[in-house]
Amino acid sequence: MKQVSNILILFLPFLVLGQTTQTKEVNQQMQTWLSLNSVTRFSEHWGIVADVHIRTNEFFDSTNFFFLRGGISYIPNSLVSISGGYAHMWLYPSKEGWTTISNENRIYQQVQLNTKAGNVGIVQRLRNEQRWQEKIANDELTGELRFTDRVRYLITFNIPVFKKKTWPLLVVSDEILIHFGQDVVYNTFDQNRLFLGIKEQLTPQLSFDFGYMNVYQQKYSGYQYDMNHTLRLFFYLNTRIKHKAPKETIGFDDE
Repeated sequence: MKQVSNILILFLPFLVLGQTTQTKEVNQQMQTWLSLNSVTRFSEHWGIVADVHIRTNEFFDSTNFFFLRGGISYIPNSLVSISGGYAHMWLYPSKEGWTTISNENRIYQQVQLNTKAGNVGIVQRLRNEQRWQEKIANDELTGELRFTDRVRYLITFNIPVFKKKTWPLLVVSDEILIHFGQDVVYNTFDQNRLFLGIKEQLTPQLSFDFGYMNVYQQKYSGYQYDMNHTLRLFFYLNTRIKHKAPKETIGFDDE
């Protein structure tokens, strides 16, 4: 936990910089988030990563976003992976009556570290994203793009709470996201994602986690926030092409 504290202390000066004096507004929302995350190893140290996500408002009442990501991963050993690639998001409008979908293109780079403290598995991930988002005004595309560079730090604890290894693990994770760019004036802090749930290994290749995620996101205005109470179900698939299956799951676990 000392590492998490150090990260937060490092980011604190940026998070408080440029805050507005307007009254804080928090919009409470219910959402559902499903995804399939895959890693296909084609050699001892290399693999292809691909995942698909859909997040909906309420329980599949309407679409919030649809997201695809792909890339390549270098895996020197079971503890470390280094990945990079491209992603695309279709972000649906949140204002009632609006129909225009905003497209977002991303390039990302990340490093992931898998360690243990006793029998508790710990996953730490540092990801950097370059994002180009279409701007929309009055339910129409403006033809302009918003560029931001976003840094994300995730830490996940997989905790065995039952003696039987076939029973689910308790999962606790938190991810902080900050971003920078010309349009980022009042919200260097982008969002925080706190997850509590269970993880179950269905087969040697397929697992899932299921639980509650709280997504707390600050808008570009600086005083408006979304508090998303999210029901999350993520599947993880590890496959191989003429190669020994990896011992550790190397994958993504959120948009």
